[in-house]
Amino acid sequence: MSDAIKHECGIAVIRLLKPLEYYKEKYGSAFYGVNKMYLMMEKQHNRGQDGAGFASIKLNTKPGERYISRVRSVAQQPIQDIFAQINARVNKEFEDHPEYKDDVPAQKRNIPYIGEVLLGHVRYGTFGKNSVESVHPFLRQNNWMHRNLIMAGNFNMTNVKELFSNLIELGQHPKEYTDTITIMEKIGHFLDDAVSKIYKDLKKEGYNKREASPLIAERLKVAKVLKRAAKNWDGGYAMAGLIGHGDSFVLRDPAGIRPAYYYQDDEVVVVASERPVIQTVFNVKFEDVVELQPGQAIIVKKNGTVSLKQILEPLERKACSFERIYFSRGSDAEIYQERKMLGKLLMPKVLEAIDNDTKNTVFSYIPNTAETSFFGMIETAESALNKNKTATILNGKRNISADKVTEILSERIRVEKIAIKDVKLRTFITEDSSRDDLVAHVYDITYGVIKPNDNLVIIDDSIVRGTTLKKSILKMLDRLNPKKIVVVSSAPQIRYPDCYGIDMARLEDLVAFRAALALLKEAGKYDIVKDVYEKCVTQTDLEDKYVQNFVKEIYDPFTDEKISDKIAELLSDKSINAEVKIIFQSVENLHKACPKHLGDWYFTGNYPTVGGNRVVNRAFINFYEGNKERAY
Repeated sequence: MSDAIKHECGIAVIRLLKPLEYYKEKYGSAFYGVNKMYLMMEKQHNRGQDGAGFASIKLNTKPGERYISRVRSVAQQPIQDIFAQINARVNKEFEDHPEYKDDVPAQKRNIPYIGEVLLGHVRYGTFGKNSVESVHPFLRQNNWMHRNLIMAGNFNMTNVKELFSNLIELGQHPKEYTDTITIMEKIGHFLDDAVSKIYKDLKKEGYNKREASPLIAERLKVAKVLKRAAKNWDGGYAMAGLIGHGDSFVLRDPAGIRPAYYYQDDEVVVVASERPVIQTVFNVKFEDVVELQPGQAIIVKKNGTVSLKQILEPLERKACSFERIYFSRGSDAEIYQERKMLGKLLMPKVLEAIDNDTKNTVFSYIPNTAETSFFGMIETAESALNKNKTATILNGKRNISADKVTEILSERIRVEKIAIKDVKLRTFITEDSSRDDLVAHVYDITYGVIKPNDNLVIIDDSIVRGTTLKKSILKMLDRLNPKKIVVVSSAPQIRYPDCYGIDMARLEDLVAFRAALALLKEAGKYDIVKDVYEKCVTQTDLEDKYVQNFVKEIYDPFTDEKISDKIAELLSDKSINAEVKIIFQSVENLHKACPKHLGDWYFTGNYPTVGGNRVVNRAFINFYEGNKERAY
């Protein structure tokens, strides 16, 4: 993606179902789970790169023995930093105590991080907070083992204010006003309540506190705790939690917005944000990795019992299509085919834009996630070219010479690697106003492959703000002197903010929104902007379920193509000599390509939860009033 956008996070949970000695004997190390967690986190580092965390729980420890370990990092390479710290600690223990090498019980007693229940997390700091205190997993501590709660999630809530108020009504004093802390404290409250009730029952049955402890672990109904806690949540989430005594869970939102997959055999239960991560790390088949269903939780009890519980009534399924277009790894069998299809479905518009002149057109892509869509686009272009070749030869009948036939058959779609990202430079650039000259050089270009009067078609996975296109890519491509530059987006126009975990919070940052405003001015219809603002303001005190998305009225007067043409105009300054055309995927074709992932609110404004409409209206109010705050 040329415009870097931030995604909230990716999760990984591993529950070892055998004693650690089993993994030592079979795989050569009692650190089997830790090693697998490292791989799972690295395989998901495309989802979050400015922070990472790891936590583990040891089962059946004695009082006085440490059973929870946690390490977090915001280093430049946070995952590597975390496991470097773990390795350093482990190596130090082995250095000081060589007798631990083959003594697994001693390792478990004395070395942190080794355990049977493990939780990993990679994140982007959506709110710009990149201190280690903002990094998951979060820990809610208590001397009662059953009341310790470790949580990490891939999520964003639209109604944090309401949930925060609920906590205050329950008598709590939350230490932070964030959705992560709020959700953890909400679960923690009902966990405390459940533990207290179980203990009271056990006390009536004649058990003392020490005798009650293992029985609390057995009797605790995690699903009931989650049902009570999640009752009023509004957002997209895959929420992972570990309870101190060893129970674990992952809960997915009822619209299926955020993804979660799991795998289970007799050795391990694994949950992750992406299917191919589990496939690769555990060497299992595609069909063995199962999608966690909307509103469902996978719960693993301390004794290893695994169950799937319906925590929340499913809503209409609106799985995030951006996961398929950009965030998730393209090595997933379904995602790979979906991305190719996105490219294929764009080709008719591309051929129209170049007047079917493939002979004088060079095709390329903007690395890296657009590459698969590019393959789909080229397959379709080659198919069209072959049809033209056949038609030309047949139309020539006997008048066409052998040399001419050879010339026709030898024509190929011209494919070149034009844009090359300088990753080192991207890493160096900071978010301030003095970076424009640096941004202009984030991409290098390949000289010498564009001929005079050539068209240049280049595909990107999406265009969000258009900043890098305007300040870097278009200027650099124009240096190659093409007649026409056609920029193709495998995603539709991004018109609305996301509020479920992708960092697209402000309307005015979206180039499609700026294009619509420019068109309203040109058409003498800018009074619509004030009308929309007033409608949004009148809804501020309504319950979420009554709120409508009036921001759609900003786009209603114009066709998709009209807005696309205006975007091309906004992103092309006077220094660019080539004609610039921008083609976006249609929402209809997006749904054809990704039929199981119909979440499209950032394109259509059709939010899957009631809180979404409030967020988009707040974003518009903020824009109109010049307020730079986030809408959620």
